[in-house]
Amino acid sequence: MIENDRGQVVVIEDDDANRRTLTRALTREGYRVEAFHEAPPALEYLRENRDIVLVITDLKLPGMDGFAVLQESRRINPDLGVLMVTGHGSVESAVEAMKRGADDYLTKPVDLFELRKRTSSIIEKKQLTRRIDELETRLGEKFKLVGRSKAMEDLFRRIELVARARANVLIVSESGTGKELVANAIHDHSPRRDKRFLPISCAAIPAEILESELFGHERGAFTGAAARKLGKFELAHGGTLFLDEIGELPLEMQVKLLRVLEEREFMRVGGGEIIKVDIRVVAATNADLEAAVAEGRIRQELYYRLKVVTLGIPPLRERKDDIPLLLKHFLNLFGKENEREKMRFTSEAMDRLVHAPWEGNVRELRNLVESLVVLAPGDEISVEDLPEEFRETRADSPEAPVSVVDSPEADPEAAALTMDEIERRAILDALERTGDNRTQAAEMLGIGLRTLQRKLKEYRRDGETTADN
Repeated sequence: MIENDRGQVVVIEDDDANRRTLTRALTREGYRVEAFHEAPPALEYLRENRDIVLVITDLKLPGMDGFAVLQESRRINPDLGVLMVTGHGSVESAVEAMKRGADDYLTKPVDLFELRKRTSSIIEKKQLTRRIDELETRLGEKFKLVGRSKAMEDLFRRIELVARARANVLIVSESGTGKELVANAIHDHSPRRDKRFLPISCAAIPAEILESELFGHERGAFTGAAARKLGKFELAHGGTLFLDEIGELPLEMQVKLLRVLEEREFMRVGGGEIIKVDIRVVAATNADLEAAVAEGRIRQELYYRLKVVTLGIPPLRERKDDIPLLLKHFLNLFGKENEREKMRFTSEAMDRLVHAPWEGNVRELRNLVESLVVLAPGDEISVEDLPEEFRETRADSPEAPVSVVDSPEADPEAAALTMDEIERRAILDALERTGDNRTQAAEMLGIGLRTLQRKLKEYRRDGETTADN
């Protein structure tokens, strides 16, 4: 291995002189270079060598163009960096390369300084992304939750704080956001972690048997009670009881639950013995409990006893930065279960899913990915594989970052723009169009507000002046 090895790069260039020039320039920078004059042997090399960090490919190649190389390279290794080189530079090709997932774009004749700079930049970004993914994986393993958006980071911090306390917790969020996962995370990071975590849905159990499920019963307490049964409160002694859909709890049961919360004691159905319990209750609802209190469907004293600490889980539409991560997570999960571990989304399909409304939140996304893994005909999930409602383009959700340049004629310098420069122009133009409203600009671009803010900070560091409001 060469000294100061910076990784292995594959070059695909049909012009002999250009191929030698690229190879020499990159070798001098410490890269191990394998060069090919056409795509098929290069792709075969990619299949046999998994340690390659970057592919540099000409757009115009005999038999297979650079876009096809990009598609097949990413199918072989989704984390591979791809730099597109062409003598037919245009903004259309740059935008098309971005949409298809290329990391950057160079025009011929290749400036070797730019080649070295962009090669290094792509590889550093890939390495950083890999480290972030590893960190997220550890964080996800810690909380059994997937997400690294600002909203989820805030939730993780609150879970850690809440877990150490003894207070009851009320989780308020929409259906499908993962309320039981959050409740489980609270338990797993609490002093009660060595005891049981027991979930029960107040909506799924008929009212006539719910009391027995919660408090247990004695033999002969009612018809069919052939033996003593321990309820969830007794079984979860020392641990955590998760009451899902607490808003569906019948009024008569609310009185008995309130007594347990206040006195830490109860009696089994048909019994006379007072049973003491040490238990933490985490309740969850997707309903407006304050409205339910006003309407007399929830006892006010129970509501205040439950909501000592309240946690909200952000809906998926408010954490769109997490959608690619969730898609990858579920694709890996169901890919392993169905022996389809090579499956991946095209960038166009990913973009459609990022901009979907997701009214069913993470549960809806999870179910969709499982269906796609089972039904998609190939290893690559394209827009055509998505259900019809995801194939339709929404006017308020652009499929790709907005470009401020429509054609080379509109901007003669556009053909020489890098991906980062095109992205910068798009962001600054979106801010101008929205009167410097960052939220609207982020929606126009189809990116998260946090991503937009991070980009603006980078531009300021580079000397770019932007509005601060």
